[in-house]
Amino acid sequence: MIYSFKGYTPVIHESSFVHPLAAVTGNVIIGKNCYIGPGAAIRGDWGQIILEDGVNVQENCTVHMFPGKSITLKESAHVGHGAIIHGANLGRNCLIGMNSVIMDDAEIGDESIVGAMAFVKAETMIPKRSLVVGNPAKVIKEVSNDMIAWKTKGTQLYQQLPADCHETLKEVEPLREVPKNMKMQESFYDTLRDFMKK
Repeated sequence: MIYSFKGYTPVIHESSFVHPLAAVTGNVIIGKNCYIGPGAAIRGDWGQIILEDGVNVQENCTVHMFPGKSITLKESAHVGHGAIIHGANLGRNCLIGMNSVIMDDAEIGDESIVGAMAFVKAETMIPKRSLVVGNPAKVIKEVSNDMIAWKTKGTQLYQQLPADCHETLKEVEPLREVPKNMKMQESFYDTLRDFMKK
């Protein structure tokens, strides 16, 4: 659902996909090939939120800030299921793990990976290519070329998802029986552990 607020109406590129069960409100600018999953809330009611091209904000995420602030999720930033971005800026091609919380005025560097369930305190500056975990979150090592290749491939799947959703996603009545000869989806993306074994 898309809402105007106090004269601000979201600007969303036609190639991007916002699920009908997501809420995008107010002063929000969404670039090309972005994916916004069901249950996500992007609240530009108190300040501007910019999602550059290729950003994905997955199911049940929240993006918000204190009044008068503006934040940017740079190109290809990847926000995992249930994460909260509150007044923080995300660098290009970074990954925010599931259920992580990134607090006000934090800066996540380009190509950094924040592990699932991490809590990044307000005003924390994470250098580019950092692997960050824990509560409070700490940098534990540099992100390797292999890790960023794995992350980038995952983000590319989400950059294809808007086109797939525009083309094939539709509300339907459920089937009452499993169809005979129903095919399973292909395995086309490895876990990080399996990726690193190759």
